[in-house]
Amino acid sequence: MTSEVSTFNQYIQLLDNPTLSVLPNDFIRSEKITIKQLLNHIPELKIKYNNDYNQVTVALLAIWSTLIYRLSGDDDILIYLDLDDGSEMQGVLRFNISPEWTFEHLCSTISQKLEYLKTNNLDYYSGFDEISEHLQKENDLENAPQLFRIAFSTNSEPVSLNKFEHSPFDVCLNFDIKQDYLTIAFNGELFENSRMVSLSEQIYRFISLVEPNTVITHLSLLTDSSENIIPNPTINLGWTNFRGAIHDIFQENTAKHPDRTLVVETPVSDEESRIFTYQDINRASNIVAHKLIADGITKGDVVMIYSSRGVDLMISVFGVLKAGATFSVIDPAYPPERQTVYLQVAKPRGLIVIKSAGLLDSYVENYINENLDLKTRVDQIAVISGHTLQTSPESLLAYETKKDTPTGVVVGPDSNPTLAFTSGSEGLPKGVLGRHFSLAYYFDWMAKQFNLSQDDKFTMLSGIAHDPIQRDMFTPVFLGAQLLVPTADDIGTPGRLAEWMSKYGASVTHLTPATGQLLAAGATSKIPSLHHAFFVGDILTKRDCLRLQSLAENVNIVNMYGTTETQRAVSFFEIPSKNSGGDVFLEKAKNVMPAGKGMFNVQLLVVNRHDRTQMCGIGEVGEIYVRAGGLAECYRGLPETNKEKFLDNWFVEKNHWDSIDYKADDWLGVRDRMYRTGDLGRYLPDGNTECCGRADDQVKIRGFRIELGEIDTNISQFPIVRENITLVRKNLAGEPTLITFMVPRYDQAEDLKKYHTPLKEGSAIEDVHVKAMIEYYKLEKALKEFLKKKLASYAIPSIVIVLPKLPLNPNGKVDKPKLQYPTAKQLTLVSENVAVELDESKFTVDELKVLNLWTSILPNKPVDVSPSDTFFDLGGHSILATKMIFQLRKEFGVDVPLGTIFKHPSISAFSQFVFNTETTTNDVVADYAGDAKTISKDLLADSYAAPAQQFVKGAKINVFVTGVTGFLGSYILRDLLVRKDIDVTVYAHVRANDEASGLERLKKAGITYGIWSDDFVSKIKVVLGDLSKPQFGFDDTKWNQLSNEIDTIIHNGALVHWVFPYSKLRDANVISSVNVLNLCSTGKPKYFNFVSSTSTVDTDHFFNLNGAISEDDNLDGSSKGLTGGYGQSKWAAEYIIRQAGQRGLRGSIIRPGYVTGASWNGSSNTDDFLLRFLKGCVQLKSIPDISNEVNMVPVDHVARVCVASAIHPFADAYKVVHVTAHPRIEFKSYLNELSKFNYDVKIESYDQWKKNLEESVVIKGEDNALYPLLAMCLDGLPENTRAPNLNDSNTVEILKKDAEWNGYDLSTLKMGATSEQIDIYIAFLVKVGFLPAVDASVKLPEVELTQQQIDLVASGAGARGSSAK
Repeated sequence: MTSEVSTFNQYIQLLDNPTLSVLPNDFIRSEKITIKQLLNHIPELKIKYNNDYNQVTVALLAIWSTLIYRLSGDDDILIYLDLDDGSEMQGVLRFNISPEWTFEHLCSTISQKLEYLKTNNLDYYSGFDEISEHLQKENDLENAPQLFRIAFSTNSEPVSLNKFEHSPFDVCLNFDIKQDYLTIAFNGELFENSRMVSLSEQIYRFISLVEPNTVITHLSLLTDSSENIIPNPTINLGWTNFRGAIHDIFQENTAKHPDRTLVVETPVSDEESRIFTYQDINRASNIVAHKLIADGITKGDVVMIYSSRGVDLMISVFGVLKAGATFSVIDPAYPPERQTVYLQVAKPRGLIVIKSAGLLDSYVENYINENLDLKTRVDQIAVISGHTLQTSPESLLAYETKKDTPTGVVVGPDSNPTLAFTSGSEGLPKGVLGRHFSLAYYFDWMAKQFNLSQDDKFTMLSGIAHDPIQRDMFTPVFLGAQLLVPTADDIGTPGRLAEWMSKYGASVTHLTPATGQLLAAGATSKIPSLHHAFFVGDILTKRDCLRLQSLAENVNIVNMYGTTETQRAVSFFEIPSKNSGGDVFLEKAKNVMPAGKGMFNVQLLVVNRHDRTQMCGIGEVGEIYVRAGGLAECYRGLPETNKEKFLDNWFVEKNHWDSIDYKADDWLGVRDRMYRTGDLGRYLPDGNTECCGRADDQVKIRGFRIELGEIDTNISQFPIVRENITLVRKNLAGEPTLITFMVPRYDQAEDLKKYHTPLKEGSAIEDVHVKAMIEYYKLEKALKEFLKKKLASYAIPSIVIVLPKLPLNPNGKVDKPKLQYPTAKQLTLVSENVAVELDESKFTVDELKVLNLWTSILPNKPVDVSPSDTFFDLGGHSILATKMIFQLRKEFGVDVPLGTIFKHPSISAFSQFVFNTETTTNDVVADYAGDAKTISKDLLADSYAAPAQQFVKGAKINVFVTGVTGFLGSYILRDLLVRKDIDVTVYAHVRANDEASGLERLKKAGITYGIWSDDFVSKIKVVLGDLSKPQFGFDDTKWNQLSNEIDTIIHNGALVHWVFPYSKLRDANVISSVNVLNLCSTGKPKYFNFVSSTSTVDTDHFFNLNGAISEDDNLDGSSKGLTGGYGQSKWAAEYIIRQAGQRGLRGSIIRPGYVTGASWNGSSNTDDFLLRFLKGCVQLKSIPDISNEVNMVPVDHVARVCVASAIHPFADAYKVVHVTAHPRIEFKSYLNELSKFNYDVKIESYDQWKKNLEESVVIKGEDNALYPLLAMCLDGLPENTRAPNLNDSNTVEILKKDAEWNGYDLSTLKMGATSEQIDIYIAFLVKVGFLPAVDASVKLPEVELTQQQIDLVASGAGARGSSAK
């Protein structure tokens, strides 16, 4: 038993934090396993090793390990072993492999590892499922972890792939050592047969060619069959096949068909499109070209175009090209400082400013005047009526006579037509000079490959300053086709882009995945005309493809790979259209689409990283080089970088192409070059290439790029440090965190002694990391103080762990997988053993409160703390500071500005500032589900009588409504009182001193939202009382009178607060709900309708559901895991009400998402999450790139559903009614509707947006509407804005019933986040002064508001007193 325990524990250590060795798969991973086998007879193996079974086993294991390393790229090798029918060994081999090892060294290492397994009783163990279950329990994991995926056996049959429940194998290599049969057993659901055939060939090649002194990464994995699939890097790629300059081809096409339409600028509204023929644009660009030449522009000069999207850009571009010059584009959306950086790199000699792009900023103008030597400047160029050009001041009129005269400037294949920009390493963008050779080279091939023709209509959707815009313009020009130009609204408005493409018959489009997502967002229009969509610029996912093909069933999707340096997208992978089986392909495809194969005369060369003279074999990870005749020329002004990135082809001799005889203007001769992309990739069995990472992965922490080497260099300068390494590991919250492991100078005992604190006497702690954190916490603190003077705060490690030595792998490198972030158990153990060090006598009572508060927020419990320590000394940063301020408000009810922690950062100063006045509010109820069960048991009535009959049309109905002075409540009141199909009296519960004051409150709320009528007064009875008290605090007489008059109840009142804990919301939202529903237990039988919230389903269980949440779901999936007090309180109330339903209660739980403004005029409560976000983004000039769909529904529709539920109740059971948006909208698209009205906003990554908000509000103290929501905004906003899909069948049923009474069928009405609806909300916010006024040239929708309403909203009248989310 002792031996078994020892083996168990040893394997737990061996399998700690494994990098699961996996082979590249062909299909998406699923739980299904289909076992397939590939059999080969290989007698050579035993012959080569003299029939020594042990040598054969070790050699084959070494080959298997080498292939795993070379195919996966992971040096942590992990293989399950089952040798000789299980009689010799069952266990796990784990070791780190090194690319420099010889085969002999690897065999020796494996032999030692096998011997170690035997010596330590690890050679015959099968309890790996138990280890998985132990690790699951020990680390509190959701699932038992998988320990391995690859096996090796030497049995008569391979190990079963299903041998272990928690660790099924993907593949097993088995060698029947007696019969000489090599078998690969594999999961056919993961791998193509062709991949396994290739793998078997690589194994056989290795067996045949490997020698003891062979370096394991130098033996080529190219097999005979793969040589026909993988590109040959020595062939001629058409170096002399210059197709001609694109502007010359344009002029030729113009001569062939001058009156054919080239550009269609589609209108903003119902105006007519602006249509330009080939002749129109040819003539206009001739005029521009002659102007530039006359002013001295010559070949090699750069002309910068300050541009907008449209025909003016195309005219300017062709004007520059015809002058023989180089064009470059600046987007006016760039900040002025950024614009000057581009000017600095480009050093233009000419400038064209397009009128629709606006005026240059004075900052840019000053830079131009002081730093540039311009030969010419064309200002405010525009095409006006009659298709004539106009500038201001006028500068083109003199060249009108040359509109039909070509310039005669001759360019060649190596002339430079373009200057595009790509990111640089130090913030300065690199300018990439293009070549004329590339601009038209691929179009003939593309036309044939993708069936493109002069009949096609292309789209101009690329960013105007990005090089793909060239593809948008030049492809239709080459083919003699059309180019459709959308408006900014068409691009930026969800749903509009698809509608635009459908309306104008777009047949070919070039997209980035982000633009594709914008196209699909909120789209309802089908695009049958679209037959090809070319994607470039980022990884293309299966989801992107499925979304697009749901709109365009005829579209073939082409994933393309390329960089600015390759000048064009240079590879392609085509997904067939949905109508041609594309959906079947995508069903099994992996999540990321391959880069594909090189286009005509282009090669993607995946090169061995350890021997670049070799091409990689099928599946082998290498670095991608692009070989083509059409590469860009170079980086402008960066000769050293050019030498690193643009390389001569080393697969051919230097003079290999000297025999080629070709002459042309501006021709530098044959240059067989490759561009080093820095991307890692591998060949698939069919010759396609897939990308799998970067060769120079950057490390980022909270959005900041971190140089680990710089951190380690500074740490090494601390006097007591001998060795150190800093790594990025995820902390317990899943956030990337810096952690340093160091070895001190143990030889300097006296110096080290002052940093050392011995363990307590008798301590049983043996964990090396725990001991280090306890014994050397003083050293950690001193090191952080040292680093504060040298590094930015975000670059200081959160944890420093002192070790006796750094663990090394067999090749002498630091064994990084063994260096992990401490577990929760380890950190707890550290805290328990250093907490005694805290001398509480140093702290006041208030200082201890602050210390405990900070400790609850900080990622690690600080030790050796004094009152003078600052929040930032103890590991805090600005985002944690925000959390802390909101936790302060939650725990103590103290509300201070965020800037307080920066002004008073120490424990003593902060406590003095905060606790001048103090109130405490502790959360006493954490188990909301348990509390709900207790309340159900203690406070509910034994039974609830249901009304005997349903309501009939025209009936007199008395409705008790709570929350009527709030936003939703006001609309519920209105919906009830304007109905003609029932005789209704509303018993309106209002908090007021008397009934007259209560009525005034109702009236004021109604006026605030523009829905009040004095005719309502006769139908309203004000009910006072405290809902948190039994019987509302009424005596029996008054209670019984009320209970005998009411027919149905709409309980809408709630305290809505996103920060308060459950305990603070319990009385208002839970106990009050019980008291209201208990009105149904006495007097007349009545219905009870409860307005809840989708906050009740904000848990991973529901976000991860396949499909929509059923209205029959009992919400067990959120009985745990809700983190907000509001959602918890609503969940508890729902549970209690459903329990009452089991006791006879009838009615509905109405569960809406975000309740937004009125559909007709946008009237709303401006103290709203979504509206605050609009204003906050305007103030910040930034929008977070969050793609979650927002479930937002106009308040009048929600009110209608609430009322319809109350008067058409379900008689057979108590049911849930979901109110969900049709359609929904992506969060970023909702916010980006602002750009339609010329608000200065741009979409940025969430990390960058957070940084902007944090800097604005926290650091600079600027005003922002999002201040009350900062905790949510800065801490997981993408998670906090998720909205699960909701089934709304019950809602449809109720609305159909309601239609039978009032004649208005709203069951199919699209009420949700349409572009038109959001525009109405923006118009409302502008009219009431919540948003700044828009540019006078922009037209907002007309909304009707009274001056009284405007004044009330502006004064802050109205509050969200309903259950709206």
